[in-house]
Amino acid sequence: METIRTRSKLDTLGWGRRFSSVLQPANLITFVGDLGAGKTTLIQGILDGLGAIPPYPSPTFVLMNQYELPNVTLNGIRRVYHADAYRVGAEDFEKLGFLEWCADPEGIVLLEWPERLGALVPAARTEIRVKALSDTERCIEVINLATA
Repeated sequence: METIRTRSKLDTLGWGRRFSSVLQPANLITFVGDLGAGKTTLIQGILDGLGAIPPYPSPTFVLMNQYELPNVTLNGIRRVYHADAYRVGAEDFEKLGFLEWCADPEGIVLLEWPERLGALVPAARTEIRVKALSDTERCIEVINLATA
């Protein structure tokens, strides 16, 4: 487990940009944290680091935003699926194609609120836990989870 402390929104965005460089095609990254903890801000930094074209709105109401990258990353990522399960459950996400997104050999999935999907979420993933320490400071924990 890696723990990072950011001191501002710009710092959180910057960490997301740097983190994007280690991502590989078919990675699933889950984001856990309270409302307002900074999950979407962190994801916006990741999208920026991957070269996605803004804006990067939260998918809370549309459930998933797909970004076709204008340039394939050095690691071979062509697309990003940014999904938010806050308002729905596993059955809805299964119908939308969540498992297909996870299997995309040229894509990555950035999933907010994975706990809402239960067993549908693959065990092999990177989990990022975001906690607000103050109005500006965040604690970010990165945990690599493997299949049981």
